[in-house]
Amino acid sequence: MNEHYRKLQSSYLFSEVAQKVATFQQNNPDTDVIKLGIGDVTRPLPPSIVASLQKAVQEMSQPGTFRGYGPEQGYGFLREAIAREEFQARGAQIEPDEIFVSDGTKCDIGNFQELFAQDLRVAIGDPVYPVYLDTNVMAGRTGKFTDGHYEGIHYLRSTPENSYIPAPPREEVDLIYLCFPNNPTGAVATREQLAEWVAYAHEHQALILFDAAYEAFIRDPELPRSIFEIEGADRVAAEFRSFSKTAGFTGTRCAYTIVPKAVQVFDSNGEPHALHTLWNRRHNTKFNGVAYPVQRAAEARFSEQGKREVAELISYYLGNARIIREAVAKIGYRCTGGENSPYIWVQTGGSAWEFFDRILSKAGVVVTPGIGFGPSGEGHVRISAFNDREKVEQAMERITSAL
Repeated sequence: MNEHYRKLQSSYLFSEVAQKVATFQQNNPDTDVIKLGIGDVTRPLPPSIVASLQKAVQEMSQPGTFRGYGPEQGYGFLREAIAREEFQARGAQIEPDEIFVSDGTKCDIGNFQELFAQDLRVAIGDPVYPVYLDTNVMAGRTGKFTDGHYEGIHYLRSTPENSYIPAPPREEVDLIYLCFPNNPTGAVATREQLAEWVAYAHEHQALILFDAAYEAFIRDPELPRSIFEIEGADRVAAEFRSFSKTAGFTGTRCAYTIVPKAVQVFDSNGEPHALHTLWNRRHNTKFNGVAYPVQRAAEARFSEQGKREVAELISYYLGNARIIREAVAKIGYRCTGGENSPYIWVQTGGSAWEFFDRILSKAGVVVTPGIGFGPSGEGHVRISAFNDREKVEQAMERITSAL
């Protein structure tokens, strides 16, 4: 076996949450438990997307329009729409052939580290989305797990003191994972803050892996939605995006990764190589492409009707987030997120697990203990806006009463 898997911490956060909820439901069968812990969407696919999906399925039933294997990188019609609508329209000169369509951002981020040597100095946020850390543990880039940290990882602590947005380290690192809007904290970096990271990457010959899965939730026009809006980022960054949380594709599966051709990585002799070429080779070897009907459905997201419907969908979840944020603030707890992201990160003033237990037992509401995202998550819980409006309103009434 790969011995590095033995260093992985079991997914105790989600398994323990599930176990606690199951026990509570068994002991309280009449309580309607409301779950605001999971980051899964609840609203159905927008009508224009469903119509496009159905049309494409019908095409697959006719000899003249049937399609077999498609291009591993994605069909041109979708890559062109993404480049035009998501980047070029905002001044970021990303070309269609720099976009790789896939079945999930989580998959791409987890797979991307395969391109790099094992002795890299890796910087990862704390708290953090687990896939960044766990895949580097699997690859052998870490030492032992001690006191909540892995040896060999540079942790970027996100705390109330830095408004949950860490600055570039004084130390030199090679590979940097950033996520804005952040999961789990909901914090969003400014242009000036991202520019500092881009400047750091240029100075230290580092690479930024930028997770922008929640970029559609940014409503403040002053905030960047892509790292490629920052000058020079197209030489030091790759970006990951998804249709899951924007257009409701968590069960349909479609995402994409942007790897500009200008980004270079270096071999052991210091010779440069195009990162785009490496990822293209990996993608062609290990991925067979996203289904044609799904890509047609994703394309519909960029139609005029699709844009309106997706905007309404995002507004719905942001409306939930506003309700949560206002209720939390009214009770007297400090929080971040919920304005340009679907997550609200709440300071509990004590043990995250104790707060979780209190809310579950007294309110029948499930949140996520922050400690499960890393040591700096202690003293926090994450509340998700992904649920139906009436359930969110009911949950916050219960929480308010319980606290």
